[in-house]
Amino acid sequence: MTLEHILEVLPRDLSAYRQGNTGVDYVHRFESGQPGPHVLINALTHGNELCGMTAVTHLLDSGVRPLIGTLTLSFANVEAYESFDVGKPFDSRQIVHNMNRIWSSELLDGSEDSPELRRARLMRSVVDAADHVLDIHSTSQDVEPFWVYPAFARNAHVALSVGMPQIHLVMPNGLGSGTPLIQYGAFGEASHHGAAMVVECGQHFKTSAGDVALAATQGFLAHFGLIARSASEAPSPALRYELLQTCMVKSTEFRFVKPCVGFEVFAKDELIALNGDEEIRALCDDCTILMPTREPIVGREAVYLARPIS
Repeated sequence: MTLEHILEVLPRDLSAYRQGNTGVDYVHRFESGQPGPHVLINALTHGNELCGMTAVTHLLDSGVRPLIGTLTLSFANVEAYESFDVGKPFDSRQIVHNMNRIWSSELLDGSEDSPELRRARLMRSVVDAADHVLDIHSTSQDVEPFWVYPAFARNAHVALSVGMPQIHLVMPNGLGSGTPLIQYGAFGEASHHGAAMVVECGQHFKTSAGDVALAATQGFLAHFGLIARSASEAPSPALRYELLQTCMVKSTEFRFVKPCVGFEVFAKDELIALNGDEEIRALCDDCTILMPTREPIVGREAVYLARPIS
């Protein structure tokens, strides 16, 4: 398939959205004047995940305002987004760091520097102010959309209430490859009140991913009362998976034993991939893989191993 066929969506100029009202570029906050939660909708944690841009620009362009509480809309890694090259559309995911793995105090308070760390440090106050966070993402492969969230009941409740997507990836022990935005600070603690979730909306450059992103965002905002809830069909039962292990690429010779796009199922101990001299095998029966790497890069994630849960 040629790039011309897969690039249904291209970046648009975001310069008109740079001047927000929070003191942080590309962050816009709207207060209702009524009591209620503060909800943050975040786009472009990865620069080539265009569905979040589609959803957030729609909300800004259409003048959506919260009925209660406070709504904040943000574009995160704009520098990576602006590096987009139609000839290399996957390369604008990040400049240096994966911006969705650096939300630990060790990195944010440390001496290391990168465009992503500088941006995350600026956005800390934005995330700190929020009660609930929806971080909008997409996938390199064309797979069904799904939620990702730490295994707290508050997150599951929101995902089940919103309904779409119907697939959930639940993380009982984090990602194991860094700290994502949705586990930053108090959001990673069982005692916190706030929901923090990722919605993976489908393939990066498909129009349908933007449609999913907007629908999930509207459902998230309606759940907390910031916008009116639209009439919808009763949701079908959710299909839930528990993340068991995140495998990292350790060798330039990494390869899967067969072509994988995500949601392939393996029997216990079945070989999934070769990672140099290391074998990656299924940890259980019905072991399901998610987010298999499209292009193995040493030091980056190779694949998630999960199991279906009731």
